[in-house]
Amino acid sequence: MTILADVAAKTRVVIVGGGVLGTMHAVEARKRGFEVVQLEREAEARGASVRNFGLVWVSGRKAGPELSLALRARELWSELGARVPGLGFRAAGSLTLATSDAELALLKEAVARPDADQRGFELLDAAAVRAVNPALRGEFAGGLHCRLDAIVEPRQVLPALRGYLAAGGEGQSGYEWRPGREVTEIAPNAVRDHTGTWHQCDLVILCPGAAHTGIAGRYLARSGGVRRVRLQMMQTAPLAGRVTTALADGDSLRYYPAFDLPGRDRLAPQPGAAARTRAQLLLVQRADGGLTIGDTHEYAEPFAFDVDEDAYDHLRERAEELLGGPLPRVQRRWAGVYSEVEPAVPGDGRAPVLYHRAEVEPGVVLVTGPGGRGMTCSPAIAEETFR
Repeated sequence: MTILADVAAKTRVVIVGGGVLGTMHAVEARKRGFEVVQLEREAEARGASVRNFGLVWVSGRKAGPELSLALRARELWSELGARVPGLGFRAAGSLTLATSDAELALLKEAVARPDADQRGFELLDAAAVRAVNPALRGEFAGGLHCRLDAIVEPRQVLPALRGYLAAGGEGQSGYEWRPGREVTEIAPNAVRDHTGTWHQCDLVILCPGAAHTGIAGRYLARSGGVRRVRLQMMQTAPLAGRVTTALADGDSLRYYPAFDLPGRDRLAPQPGAAARTRAQLLLVQRADGGLTIGDTHEYAEPFAFDVDEDAYDHLRERAEELLGGPLPRVQRRWAGVYSEVEPAVPGDGRAPVLYHRAEVEPGVVLVTGPGGRGMTCSPAIAEETFR
């Protein structure tokens, strides 16, 4: 249910934030016929929206509202992919690989879930895994195939969507992109950027991403319950062969709620560097053939300003074990920070939520905190804002 009872009366929307969540709100607003001005403080969004795998990840979602949100988002990504080829949308599916008996047993529990068909789950033996993805020449016991998982190109998504909107892709032209504008003040029916320019509107949508200061900081400080998470990733030069699906290793079973099943407690402890950095292997081949590999999880601020090479060594070795050969040269390494709602703890009185959305002032809506599900769920989150 929308928190904006009179959303149908709005005609002009200012969206603050140029990441994927803000841009999907722009897409949804134009779909409904609103004029849109989108402001971004950088020349181009540089946060978690471009520092991710580009995964539309259904397989690991928690049963109930989270899975429903991801499934709806998967439909919307597919529709957008057909209209905006520049997104690089590929219905590639994924394989989560088991290298131990405990991991394989947990995958068997996953395919026995009541919602396994909804997720497109199928358990494969090692030979069937290699038939689906011949690039996998390493040793593993089997894998969980999820046909619904998909891939987009994160560095292409935002400019492709903006180009689509600017060309009138959701009807007549009514979209304006204003980069290099940081909003410093919000007043009734207007926002002012750091140049002193006022932007008139009927509705403001704040999508600040991991920026927990500035104009959104006062509201986040007031509401609480939203934290930041840091991760490390890397990208290789192009691989000669084709990796037909997204890949995840058995360590990913520790982090995704779909695998919070009895067998999780029987997984062996992670080795030192992996445990210390909370690492899981995710691997996606980019459109140019390079491999995006990650990631780690750091929750305690202040975050380190440098990166941990032990984590990269672990992830590279893990990928090479599954692919059965050396990786191409690593060309890029980076750290990223995303915003997520803090998980509810039993007894703290908070109901579990998937992201943070609140009308913080009359006609001003703050949307943030989807966490690692942000790339996946952003189109469905935007749809819910305007519903």
